[in-house]
Amino acid sequence: MIIKSVFADGYKNLSDVDIRPHERMNIFCGDNAQGKTNLIEAVWLMTGCRSFRGTRDRDFIGFEKEKASIRLSFQDSFRSQDISFEVRKNNIREKNIALNGVKVPLLSRLFGSLKCVVFTPEDLFIAKGSPDNRRSFVDLSSSQLKKSFVYALNKYENLLSQRNALIKKINFTGRGSADDLDIWDVQLAKTGAYISVIRDTYCNNLNLYTESLYSKITESKEKLNLYYQSTIYRSLDGRTDHEGELADIYYQRLKASAADDIKAGYTLCGVHRDDIVATINGLSVREFGSQGQQRSTALVMKLAQAKIIRDQTGEAPVMLLDDVLSELDRDRQRFILRNIDDMQVFITCCDSRVLDGTEGKIFSVSGGRITEG
Repeated sequence: MIIKSVFADGYKNLSDVDIRPHERMNIFCGDNAQGKTNLIEAVWLMTGCRSFRGTRDRDFIGFEKEKASIRLSFQDSFRSQDISFEVRKNNIREKNIALNGVKVPLLSRLFGSLKCVVFTPEDLFIAKGSPDNRRSFVDLSSSQLKKSFVYALNKYENLLSQRNALIKKINFTGRGSADDLDIWDVQLAKTGAYISVIRDTYCNNLNLYTESLYSKITESKEKLNLYYQSTIYRSLDGRTDHEGELADIYYQRLKASAADDIKAGYTLCGVHRDDIVATINGLSVREFGSQGQQRSTALVMKLAQAKIIRDQTGEAPVMLLDDVLSELDRDRQRFILRNIDDMQVFITCCDSRVLDGTEGKIFSVSGGRITEG
């Protein structure tokens, strides 16, 4: 997958950006707060994903600008495609979004067309951060391979919200009982079992890639393992019968926990409480790993994400590296570059020497404007 052109104007501080990226390496250099990350964020939004910086819609538009516009063209294995996006300050909720000239109602409807993997300095903390970060990583990665998974995640969130609202009502008023939760337990069990299966399947596949990549980093001196830790199941063992016994096990677990849930005021177990555990030589990376081990674990997880997309879809994703290399030592920098040399890459940095003889283009970023050379 190759991005052929990017136009952006009014998106945060970006002004009249109109570039033709190289099909392999693209380095965006400049001082801090000049617009490098804004460009990466603009490209990422065109994948249909939320901003990796948590930017709110009203903050898309730059100061003294009336609108923000992004246009992007890319080539996949079959055809050229175009995405356009525009939002105006006087009507933030109304966005003009189109894919190949056909209007789409929401940015999320673009999901699955342009495939990218974004790697930011915050991602270096995946291994030692909260379980929520690791769940989000696996959920996004799984969704890039199975678009319908997004709907299951949204459905689960809605069902969980309804169940928790009823739990709080019972807790605060004293009216009702655990039996009243049954209507939500049945639905949560079916959806939760499906999510568990998809996550477990992805983690098993992820482990194959990360184990191999980590072995290369450490010259086989350390062994990394990843696995899905469920609060419902002792072990899924690669099972896929989410509509049968697995759903029943999930349901029975919710029923058994109902009284404790009411006392706590929320649902204590389920896929919203699960984790992805990493171990090195059998020891938890989160609890016992050194900073170097934790960063290497995060690095191979992101590389594995990209390689899985490439191998399962036949399309190498575009790699977006936002100021990551400056956070890593030279050996890890080289390791990343070696493992993405078959992909188009956008790198933001302050030093163009990271290109290191690789074929590509260098762009200068200053005051929201981007020039080649």
